[in-house]
Amino acid sequence: MLPRNIGFAYAMLRQVCRPDREYPQDRVHSLYFDNSDLNQYERSAAGDFRKDKVRIRWYGDIAGGKGDVPVYVERKIREGFASSKQRQQFMVPATRLEPANLTSGIISNTELMETLAGFGLFPEKPIKPIIVISYQRHRFNEMQTGVRVSFDYDICASVVAWELGRRDRELRLRGGVIEVKGPRLELPVTLRRMKLLDADWSRFSKYGYCLEAHFTEPGSVARFSPSGRMVEL
Repeated sequence: MLPRNIGFAYAMLRQVCRPDREYPQDRVHSLYFDNSDLNQYERSAAGDFRKDKVRIRWYGDIAGGKGDVPVYVERKIREGFASSKQRQQFMVPATRLEPANLTSGIISNTELMETLAGFGLFPEKPIKPIIVISYQRHRFNEMQTGVRVSFDYDICASVVAWELGRRDRELRLRGGVIEVKGPRLELPVTLRRMKLLDADWSRFSKYGYCLEAHFTEPGSVARFSPSGRMVEL
């Protein structure tokens, strides 16, 4: 949705949804992996029916943190509108999550490959860290159906693969994204009011959009403004 509608969207969601009891809000960080040909990005951009994404995810503000913190290696599988996720936790020193150290991949390549093999994924080409994306997330459950809903905004992205010739150290994308995570394509009745926000319901990939924004020429207005969408991921 448009930046001016973020506050309105949050207020509307609070009317028809309950905040998640365990994790109502947090800062989410994801380091995405791809090969040198960016096959995962190209498949996402092409709208392929079957897609895989590999990422390492962590939560909260770890700036200046000490000791070990949990991170999660994830494989996200999408077939059309249906998706599933596999994940495994690792404890790593907080210093590995500092921006300057993300090019190392957070965990060793051996650990990453063994984990993906356990997920049943065997990349044909070597993969490496490409981009880190972070955003503020509010989690809800729709009152009538219990469907999970996430509201993401303040989306920031930084390319860590230097060879891609990035133009910016960080891009801050305007607007927000609502994710409806349920077994059906049809929106719950209470959430259909969200269309008042000039948002459409469609598939949306933060990885694909943020990487595309980095590839877009500086000065393009659309570069920073994801067309607000209601998505089921």
